[in-house]
Amino acid sequence: MSKRAIRPRRARILALGSAAALAAAGVAGGIWASADAAAPTPAPGTYTLASAAGGLCLDVPGASSADGVQLNRHACGGGGQTWRLSTVKGGFTLVAVHSGKCAGVREARTGAGAAVEQEACAGGAAAQTWALTAVEGGYRLVNAGSGKCLAVKDGSTAPDTPVQQNSCDSAPAKLWTLRPTGTGTTPTASASPSATATATATATATATATATAKPTVTAAPTSSATATATASPTGGGSGTIPAWPTPTVDVPMTATQQVGAFFDGGGRRFVGKGALGSGGQSESQPAMFELADGAVLQNVVLGDPAADGVHCNGSCTLKNVWWENVGEDAATFKGSSASQVMTIDGGGARGAADKVFQHNGPGTMVIKNFRVEDFGKLYRSCGNCKTQYARHVVIDNVLATVPGKKIIGINANLGDTAKISRLTIAGDGGQKITVCQRFTGVTSGEPKEAGSGPDSTSCLYTAADVTYRP
Repeated sequence: MSKRAIRPRRARILALGSAAALAAAGVAGGIWASADAAAPTPAPGTYTLASAAGGLCLDVPGASSADGVQLNRHACGGGGQTWRLSTVKGGFTLVAVHSGKCAGVREARTGAGAAVEQEACAGGAAAQTWALTAVEGGYRLVNAGSGKCLAVKDGSTAPDTPVQQNSCDSAPAKLWTLRPTGTGTTPTASASPSATATATATATATATATATAKPTVTAAPTSSATATATASPTGGGSGTIPAWPTPTVDVPMTATQQVGAFFDGGGRRFVGKGALGSGGQSESQPAMFELADGAVLQNVVLGDPAADGVHCNGSCTLKNVWWENVGEDAATFKGSSASQVMTIDGGGARGAADKVFQHNGPGTMVIKNFRVEDFGKLYRSCGNCKTQYARHVVIDNVLATVPGKKIIGINANLGDTAKISRLTIAGDGGQKITVCQRFTGVTSGEPKEAGSGPDSTSCLYTAADVTYRP
């Protein structure tokens, strides 16, 4: 296996500060003490609130200005989805910017299932006051009047499902991500403290210290362009290909982060250390993030080194995830169900000597709104796994920049298919990059190439689906 070119590592500057500030950046004791991550208390400002149950946004239906309208979840981008967090005793009020009205529990009820609606603000009334409790990947919004959480009815992921209050637990329907739209500190995931009294006290101080300022661990900019750029926590998903982010905060990781349902990295850079820090090509390396079946990982930048990237154990979604210098693979997809779907939406990868995405299990992988550069293959269906499956990949709106060898590698003899649309290849005037390479997959030994280019059974695209540009 050829070795990738060694990129100069970015200089890292550890700003001297309090122990609380260090904990906020995820370096307390130099390790992650648990698998969970908590977010700092957000500053007052304007935000959209995205639900972990489907990723849709808290919405006033039709951007209505009327009292008594029950809130729901709707595709993000609507006119009734911007909320102003204002500090009051016991937490925050959520004020709909378009109407000036507050999110409150109907008739100040305390029982589970009571509707959460838009209503005239009542000067910090308990039913309109929400405490934001940091949990892995986001927040629970706990109503001060009832002690219950803002929740999507019945845990549904369907659009336009009403929102209500319900008992607090770890269900995705009760987890929300805050996305800044105006002023306010970007709430980002930070490492959980260890289970000691000292670390707990430090974490408490951290939450207070970061309510109005970003953590003090920063990456040294390498150019004037870098100095003015910031990491975007909201790229991808819009049909556009986002630009490379430049995170301002690094989080060192020495152990694999387990993601059970949802993790939002807030656009920060996660860098392998210790067991995750070899920077080699070994296929036995642990992953930086391991996703359970159905989990979502978003707004994460994997720095250099990044060990074996991301492991997905079934259906999963990687949204706005970036690899600055791919290790062995950027992500490996496992599982055992033919119906599983793995979606990569937004983000990008570079510096992959071999593969970017390795598909070992069955199912369908969707790669869209993605950029890749300096790579061997963007996608490879495992050519010699001991257990083989028919695998499927869908490529849409992808920008590939040379150097690169192959976009897709599939096993035609095993029933693999590749559907390609809106693929742009930049810098390949000679059209040397192979778009779709067919192999003869095996269960031992090495697979052999079996032709390339579009056909009617495996490589499903036409010349019109690929654009070449200088």
